[in-house]
Amino acid sequence: MSDDSTENAALLRSRLPRESLWDFALALYARDGAESACLTLQDEAGVEVTELLWRCWLYRHELQAGHIPASLREWQRTVITPLRQLRRDLKPEVEARPSVSTLRQRIKQAELDAEQECLRRLESASRDGAIGLCPCSRATQPLKKVLPFAHQLQKKSHFFALARLESQLDPPRPPR
Repeated sequence: MSDDSTENAALLRSRLPRESLWDFALALYARDGAESACLTLQDEAGVEVTELLWRCWLYRHELQAGHIPASLREWQRTVITPLRQLRRDLKPEVEARPSVSTLRQRIKQAELDAEQECLRRLESASRDGAIGLCPCSRATQPLKKVLPFAHQLQKKSHFFALARLESQLDPPRPPR
């Protein structure tokens, strides 16, 4: 790598905020309509929420990245997805057997912990240069144009969900 490209990569990484990806993800997910948008994209288009939140974090700071590392894709496939599926499979059991509720809550917490670990790894790889970052302009490129999985977005509901999520990227400003 040349000195220019090393300097450029360091400059791009310096755009990343001090705020952790996890804190950003929690704040974004809590904003109006964001949770519903994420789940629509996950359930209908097969988008991993952790990857979507990471890409929103980058995009908010006018950065984009290519594909996530295979090791993180594997983590999503072998850890997060099975926990999510198990939690969902147990949902109907809760009404029939209230004792299953505690087990389901534990699985839900394990899923959340696994997602947090995935976000930590994505943040670390973004900050240390293991994932290449490129500049993007929010003024000229909508979020859907910088997502490598945009081809998975086929339905109006997908585009509405993505637009809703994009509208929530900047925190609301207090009235003057």
